[in-house]
Amino acid sequence: MKIFFLLFISLFFNFLIFAQHNDIGVFLGGSYYLGDLNPSKQFFLSQPAFGIAYRHNFNPRISLRINLFDGEIEGSDAKAKINVIRNLSFRSNIGELSTQIEINFLPYLTGKKEHPFTPYVFGGISLFKFNPQAEYNGTWYDLQPLKTEGETKPYSLISFGIPFGMGFKMNITKRIAVNLEWGLRKTFTGYLDDINKIYVDPSKLNSPISVILADRSPEVGAPKNVINSQRGNSQDDWYSFFGIILIYKIKDLKAPCDAFNTEKKHKMYIRIMNWKKLNLFNKF
Repeated sequence: MKIFFLLFISLFFNFLIFAQHNDIGVFLGGSYYLGDLNPSKQFFLSQPAFGIAYRHNFNPRISLRINLFDGEIEGSDAKAKINVIRNLSFRSNIGELSTQIEINFLPYLTGKKEHPFTPYVFGGISLFKFNPQAEYNGTWYDLQPLKTEGETKPYSLISFGIPFGMGFKMNITKRIAVNLEWGLRKTFTGYLDDINKIYVDPSKLNSPISVILADRSPEVGAPKNVINSQRGNSQDDWYSFFGIILIYKIKDLKAPCDAFNTEKKHKMYIRIMNWKKLNLFNKF
């Protein structure tokens, strides 16, 4: 998250210096996951999420936004009640740095009375960090180092995603607006939940706790799963952020200040006249 924060600050100030129509916002909402432990239930087991966002409006129809979001996701066979006998569960933090293009259905700029609201859609790319954990006897264990599916090489905890979704923008005052937004993230990893492929021979696992967390069916009175039988669906997982973004319109840093320019020109004129009186130009 420290790396993500530094990248966000760098991009934010870069755009702030060279752009004119800028907004900055605070995101408050929720996050959830779709995968082996929750195949289709939107908003299921949602957890609190928060973040910050910067937006540059190219024109009333198109904007570029950079987000730094942080949230929690979780999944549970016992709570989803789809494959209770499998009895797997997890939780993970999700830290995301993303950039996206927003397209407004109606002309809109923050604070403009002429166009006070608009629905919009967005799409982009994200870089995110996750770390699935599971609880056993009151202790939470990081699952990636345990290689519960016998991976020869641990899967990466940093991956890319494709964020897309929809929202609604509404002006409150000349500088304050509110965005209501729901976005999904299609990822390129099936291990948000540490579940992806098959049950492997326990002798190939690297520790006793890895053996326990790889196959938790015996904890609910079911027999151990057959080696090489399906543990996950081998498909990529999804996650979502949804909520409210409180937007503040930043004053145009490139807008000219007439008083400053007039004062500056006057001082330069007096300085030149003083140079003439001293005959400083006669030497050239």
